Amino acid sequence: MADVDQGSVLPSETSPLILDGLNSTDSNGTDAVNATVAKFVATPEGTALAYGSLVFMALLPIFFGALRSVNCGKSKNSSDMPETITGRDAARFPIIASCTLFGLYLFFKIFSQEYINLLLSMYFFVLGILALSHTMSPFMNRIFPANIPIKQYQLLFTQGSGETKEEIVNYEFDTKDMICLVISTVVGVWYILKKHWIANNLFGLAFALNGVELLHLNNVSTGCILLGGLFVYDVFWVFGTNVMVTVAKSFEAPIKLVFPQDLFEKGLGANQFAMLGLGDIVIPGNCLMFSLYPAPSSLKKNTRTYFYTSFLAYIFGLGMTIWVMHTFKHAQPALLYLVPACIGFPVVVALLKGELTEMFSSVKETTSLTKALLPRLLSLAGRPALGRV
Repeated sequence: MADVDQGSVLPSETSPLILDGLNSTDSNGTDAVNATVAKFVATPEGTALAYGSLVFMALLPIFFGALRSVNCGKSKNSSDMPETITGRDAARFPIIASCTLFGLYLFFKIFSQEYINLLLSMYFFVLGILALSHTMSPFMNRIFPANIPIKQYQLLFTQGSGETKEEIVNYEFDTKDMICLVISTVVGVWYILKKHWIANNLFGLAFALNGVELLHLNNVSTGCILLGGLFVYDVFWVFGTNVMVTVAKSFEAPIKLVFPQDLFEKGLGANQFAMLGLGDIVIPGNCLMFSLYPAPSSLKKNTRTYFYTSFLAYIFGLGMTIWVMHTFKHAQPALLYLVPACIGFPVVVALLKGELTEMFSSVKETTSLTKALLPRLLSLAGRPALGRV
C-alpha cells in the first residue's frame, strides 16, 4: 500500500506506491520525457530533511491518535465510541480496495482527468474541513478564553412526521466548534486555490489522526488478516501492473504527506517532493492501536510494551523502505516491509514473554465498521506511500 514517487510536480495519488525515478505521464498515460530538461538531483541534506520529516509526520497521528482513541474509548457517550474493523471487514477490504483502484484507473482512461479531479477536490475539500475541525477541537478547548460566552447550536434534519419521524442528521456544536470550522475552511480554500504542500499536509495529518482515532480492530487476528491482505494488494498492484502508478500520478487529493527535497534551494515554493501515503500510516496505526486494548488481564501490565514495540517496528519498516528504494533505485511497496515488521516484532515479544496465546485471544467489543466507516477507510485505500515527486 505504500509507495514512493519522483517527478517534477506535486502529484495526485490514489493508491499506495513507491515510485522511484519515474517520468511524469501525460493525460493518455504515456511517458512524457523531455530530454532537454536535466533531472532534479536532491542534495544529501535535502533528502535527509525530507524523509526525516515524513517519518516524523507519520508518527504524529499514530501517537496522538492513539492517546485520543483511549479517551474516546472511555467515553460513556455511544456517539463518541470508535468503530471497529471485524475479521469480515478486514477480509473484504483488499478486494473492495482493488475494485476501487481499478475503477479509478478506468475513469482516468475514459474521462477527462481535469473534471474527475475537480469532483474529487470538492469531495476532499468538505471531508478535509470536517476532519481538521475535529482534530483542532481538543486544542481549542484548552486555549479558548474563559470570558467569552459559549453558545450551543444544533443542526437537525428529520424525515417523516409523528411516530414515523426519523432523525437523519443530529449534530450539536458550540462557539468553539464554529471557530475551528472557520479556520479549517480557510485552510480548505487555500488548498483548493493553491494546492500548497503545507495545506495538503494539514489535511493529510487530520485524515490520518482521525483514521487512527476512530477505527479500531476487534482482535489481533483481524489485524493480521488486514495487513496480510493489503500486503498482497500492494505488491500485486505495484509490481504486477501499471494501474497504481497511473492512478497515483493522476489523482489530486490530500491523501498523502509531502515534504520538499529542494526546500533549501527554493524555500516554501519548492516543487520536488518526497511523499508518504496516508494508507501506510492509518492501516498500520490501527494495528498498533490494538495493543492498547488487550482483554486478558494477564496482558494489562504489558500493554505499553506491545505498543512501543509496534511503534518501533513501524519506524524500522519505514526505514527499510527508504533504504531499499535508494539502494536498488526501483519502486517499492512500503507494506512489503511494514507488514513483516508490524506483525513480527510484537509476535517475537509475545513469544519471549510466553503470552502469544493471550495476545491472539484478546477481543475488543464495539460496533462493526461496515455500517458506518467503511467509506472513510476506502478513501484511504488508494494512496501513495513514500517517495519523491
